[in-house]
Amino acid sequence: MSLVSKGWRILRHDGPRVFAARATQKIHSLLVTHSPRMLVKNEDAAEVDWTEPPRRLQDRIVVTEGPIDIAWIMSPPGPESGGHQNLLRFIDFAEKAGHRNTIYLYSSADSPVSVEGVRSLLRTSTAYPEIKAEIAIYNRNKGVGSSAQALFATGWETAYPAFLDASPARRFYFVQDFEPSFYPVGTESVLAENTYRFGFHGITAGGWLSHKLNSEYGMVTDHFDFAVDKSRYHVTNNERRNEVFFYARPVTPRRAFEFGLLALADFAALKPDVVINMAGWNVSNWNIPFPHRNLSSLDIDKLNEVYNRCAAGLVLSLTNMSLLPLELMASGVTPVVNDAPNNRLVSDNPFIEYVQPSPLAIARRMAEIIDRPDAAERSVAMSDSLATADWRDSGVQFVTAFERAMRA
Repeated sequence: MSLVSKGWRILRHDGPRVFAARATQKIHSLLVTHSPRMLVKNEDAAEVDWTEPPRRLQDRIVVTEGPIDIAWIMSPPGPESGGHQNLLRFIDFAEKAGHRNTIYLYSSADSPVSVEGVRSLLRTSTAYPEIKAEIAIYNRNKGVGSSAQALFATGWETAYPAFLDASPARRFYFVQDFEPSFYPVGTESVLAENTYRFGFHGITAGGWLSHKLNSEYGMVTDHFDFAVDKSRYHVTNNERRNEVFFYARPVTPRRAFEFGLLALADFAALKPDVVINMAGWNVSNWNIPFPHRNLSSLDIDKLNEVYNRCAAGLVLSLTNMSLLPLELMASGVTPVVNDAPNNRLVSDNPFIEYVQPSPLAIARRMAEIIDRPDAAERSVAMSDSLATADWRDSGVQFVTAFERAMRA
């Protein structure tokens, strides 16, 4: 395909904004000398040799009683970062259990990270809990200091500074997804996968990750169960519902956006009168071949209202399951999820509609949900089924696993 033909295809299918961005990127690539840019700093990735772990990672600190000083290395959070929101939730649980926490922000970007900006975000956003933890920029020369007794990596890129840090703190890994799958097979997927061989103690979101990391990489693992904030997500509509929801994340390949469009196109043909809501990302520049509402990135406080208009919610997860299926159920929405171990091993709730990854099969199942004569009663029943799915219990699981490891 010629450059002209390729440019015309991008302009026609993706719109002028994407075309302009691609053209600028191409021109930039021709004029600028390239340096590898990844989430991890190149020098950190180059220095880690997990085949010969240093002594400080083998001599395990034991704290037999009392509060523990925990250092957390994380990438800077954003206003709509679900992973950071969940991570801060568990830092809050550690605080409530009496432990002392310090957050270190790690970034490979050229632009400086503003600690005050992060503090302001955490202070003003309703999506984040109020925490007392100190926040600082991670400095390789200073590290986390000698007072830290436990050191958590929180994403694959942060496992590298956690490995290299001079502190004798016991290493942990807060794992929320199988991050090698975030990338095509290549450098970043290998670097992400290697972190599971660093010898850290993994505490994972859900049982699928715990089993996978233990059985395939020999990592010592514990896990906490998924839960839902029922003060935020609950049933307010007891009438029949004639809308559906799609978790639309074209920028997140593991959420299978394009596959979802195939299924929804089939669904729209079956049920042309049903409103299709899309939220998670602004999809206005996408050619979507059926009527829909583009809700973009909704504020977390507005989600329950939208959910309560919907009978079914399509949530596709190709790695670890999303938190959305339980949130949808709490609001009385039947989640339609691709059937796979990465989802079933996280939740076996009978109200989740697991469907083989066939667009037509998914469309038919969504249509069946719309047509159920007991839909209104079932909405209440599925919400009630989550009565014991409380984040506080997940917090107890996390703290118990952490303290058991530290005190052994």
